[in-house]
Amino acid sequence: MQNNGLWWGIIWVALCTVSAPAGAVDAKALDIIRRSDDVRSPNAPFRYTVTVLEYKEGSTEPDNKQVLDISMRFIKPRNGVPADARSLARFVYPPRDKGKVMLSDWYDLWFYTPELRRPIPVSREQRLIGQISNGDVIVTNFEDAYDSTLEGEEPCGNKICYRLSLIRKSDAVTYPRVMYWVEKGSDYRPNRALYYSLDNQLLKNVLYQNYQLVVGKYRPTEIVVQNARHGKGYSVMKYSDVRLESLPEYHFTKEAILRGAR
Repeated sequence: MQNNGLWWGIIWVALCTVSAPAGAVDAKALDIIRRSDDVRSPNAPFRYTVTVLEYKEGSTEPDNKQVLDISMRFIKPRNGVPADARSLARFVYPPRDKGKVMLSDWYDLWFYTPELRRPIPVSREQRLIGQISNGDVIVTNFEDAYDSTLEGEEPCGNKICYRLSLIRKSDAVTYPRVMYWVEKGSDYRPNRALYYSLDNQLLKNVLYQNYQLVVGKYRPTEIVVQNARHGKGYSVMKYSDVRLESLPEYHFTKEAILRGAR
């Protein structure tokens, strides 16, 4: 696989520029974000397995492997149904990590391991540790987390993409700013994203790829992440066994984690 840094080395000149006045809602950007969110994940409770493979520069074999079983209530408000964004990640592999659990409720995140008496909160700074941070394996609801502005259109390989600027709505959101490219057309497929720190330092390059028919829609089943703070290595998150599942709210509580651990 080629060095991920090459994907971001050249930013093409925009074919056109479209921006919203200061303080205004960019309706077109909001529609693009909403549609691309629907591509990245179903608008219903679902479950999946994510395999995280970490590679060093020039290596064809992963240096590290991790497998998690993730349940999600990722619901946008529709027809009177309130929005929800909760997840429960259970560590499956390696064997030394079995029994560990990560719980998120909107922007609050907790971590549990059998050695602990109760789940402990995870700070925003701790979420950024490692090539793949705690928050990266869980789908982000861009529409609810960020204010978006459509900045223009530009080539993405043999496609044309919308280029959007995303600014977080709350300090509770892990990444302050995101540049996001979504393929123009009827599918609104996410193409790539750049994640930035509060002082505008590049943190991560992300590429969405290997689209497959999953739960009624073509969705990315691989996400390639290069952490700008970790040299030229990269990580690949592979999603599999994605299925809709009945997941009530009480499934996503600290009490439920402790009951399951007994």
